[in-house]
Amino acid sequence: MKKIEAIIKPFKLDEVREGLSEVGITGLTVTEVKGFGRQKGHTELYRGAEYVVDFLPKIKIEIVVADETVEPAIDAIIKSARTGKIGDGKIFVSSVEQVVRIRTGEANEAAI
Repeated sequence: MKKIEAIIKPFKLDEVREGLSEVGITGLTVTEVKGFGRQKGHTELYRGAEYVVDFLPKIKIEIVVADETVEPAIDAIIKSARTGKIGDGKIFVSSVEQVVRIRTGEANEAAI
């Protein structure tokens, strides 16, 4: 099993959710986060004064999938989240040792 974490632009969330749904992924966790990469923030003008926005709003999506579902899930995220501009985000994949569904006690693949 693998955990896929994707950091994307907020307005791309619905497209990514639909793309994941098309490849059979039914559950995900979404968190509103802030950060920056190569963008390093930007300058905005508010009431005539310039100020620097260091941390940009992003969305973090977390899903746990079976090994054979990793590539289709990554492809769906890339296809749905890409704008072609800086700040499109990143995808991280890590191994998951164990999963347990609290309600039923199901473990690992059955609990996904």
